[in-house]
Amino acid sequence: MIKKEEVYKIGRLGKAHGVKGEVSFLFDDDIFDRVDADYLVLEIDGILVPFFMEEYRFRSDVVALVKFCDVDSQERAAELTGCNVFFPRRLAEEDDAPTLASLVGFDLVEANSGKKVGAIAHIDDSTANLLFELEDGRLVPASDELIEHINTKERTIIMQIPEGLLEL
Repeated sequence: MIKKEEVYKIGRLGKAHGVKGEVSFLFDDDIFDRVDADYLVLEIDGILVPFFMEEYRFRSDVVALVKFCDVDSQERAAELTGCNVFFPRRLAEEDDAPTLASLVGFDLVEANSGKKVGAIAHIDDSTANLLFELEDGRLVPASDELIEHINTKERTIIMQIPEGLLEL
């Protein structure tokens, strides 16, 4: 059984495309193309299920058409519409640099004190300045100048957090 902490969300499936079982895939992270992966993990009724990819092709820089094994009709593809798509963290670690989406769930640690500030619940990229949104709702700027180290094995990010920022 696949556990939530073993994967991270990279997108969502859209509508069925054509009659042979292809489905549109709106992705936030193209890790599935950069790392040798045979499958993606779909969340179906709250259960994480691996789906092996037969093939995929890009329609744009945020949409791909995916053909999954054993999904061979428009009706079967339509059943997958709206499913969240996840990628295995262990495969993502093979890539040189972690992606923003893969940082969700990492613990943020203040560099000077060594104290855990909180866990990252969301990456806000809606503005020019990236923000880590912590589980308690606090926002921390995700600036390269503030990040000292990212440890993918321990799932921590060591940051120099400006004094008083966390009290806002």
